[in-house]
Amino acid sequence: MSEATADAGSDDSWLSMDNSRVLVVGSVAVALVVLFLAGTLFPDSTAGALVDILLLPSTWSSTLTLAVPIALAAVGGIFAEKSGVINIGLEGLLIISAFAAIFAADTTGSLWLGFGAGILASVLLAAVFAVVCIEFRANQIIAGLAIWLIALGFAPFAARIVYGGPNTASLSNSVPTVRNAGIPVVSPVFDSLAETSILGPFQALFRASPTVYLMFAVAILGWYVLNRTKFGMWVRASGENPKALDTSGVNVHRVRYAAVLLSGVFAGMGGAALSYNVGQFTGSGQTMVNGKGFIAIVAYLFGNYNPIGALLSTFLFTMLEAIQTPLQYAGIGVPRTLVQTLPYVGVIVVLALVGRTRIPAAAGDHYETGEDR
Repeated sequence: MSEATADAGSDDSWLSMDNSRVLVVGSVAVALVVLFLAGTLFPDSTAGALVDILLLPSTWSSTLTLAVPIALAAVGGIFAEKSGVINIGLEGLLIISAFAAIFAADTTGSLWLGFGAGILASVLLAAVFAVVCIEFRANQIIAGLAIWLIALGFAPFAARIVYGGPNTASLSNSVPTVRNAGIPVVSPVFDSLAETSILGPFQALFRASPTVYLMFAVAILGWYVLNRTKFGMWVRASGENPKALDTSGVNVHRVRYAAVLLSGVFAGMGGAALSYNVGQFTGSGQTMVNGKGFIAIVAYLFGNYNPIGALLSTFLFTMLEAIQTPLQYAGIGVPRTLVQTLPYVGVIVVLALVGRTRIPAAAGDHYETGEDR
């Protein structure tokens, strides 16, 4: 097992970054420092208005809430790709789980059962993807696109059959949203703070939805499993040197199946959380998921295949999305259409700067037990 372990590498130092990531993080840090200094010195200026927006608890609350489906899907994508299976069907897994969670919650009246149904639907679709890619050696990119298109067509179609339209706004029984839970004792203290308090970000964190805490827990758990457990070592070896793993007596196919199914579990959590945040499923256009699965892929690439790094990367995108509405009403002379493009511009910039990210050596490659490599 020593050869497999050596080839698998380790993600222990998630803070270690190449030049491109240092450039992005450094540029963002410098820009924020300059912005806060300018906003403090000139509170009535555009910089001052931007600082006020960034300090609003509502801005940070939106940032955390929007990050949940992306971060959870990103952790799932890391497990799949680390094992050697590139799962670009995360978008489809989010879509199918978002619908399944709402449908099951509406039918049973239980948010817990709905949440489980969302995960189950995602796992089943991920299982189909795994069989096609691992057993039948299909092209993983094409199979992933197929999974996305299947979900994109099936979920709105199912909604039309059950609810008479692609959206479930007129549910027979209203599905409640996931309310902010908060942390006992600590939360009431932050409730008394002013909306523009410097502690606004912490106020948002201590009054967050349960799904936000789930997101943090999954990111930490994902990092631990990948870097501190035997299964995580197998996953990394499967994506770096599957023959070494096979030689050591571990079934590569089983490891890859497990990793892809795990991506279904985490993406299912993300899709269910997304639909629960609004209490309905929207199947119009690109559905309510609207590219979050693809942004999750960018997030874990920028995070260097590390769950913690992917989580932090997700905040970069969701912060840009969260400030859209406040910017439009802050009297800042920026066209609304330009403001709405901020998250997507951020994705393009990050993609351009992390183009040299080293994917696992055997990612996308098929492997049969005993074959020569």
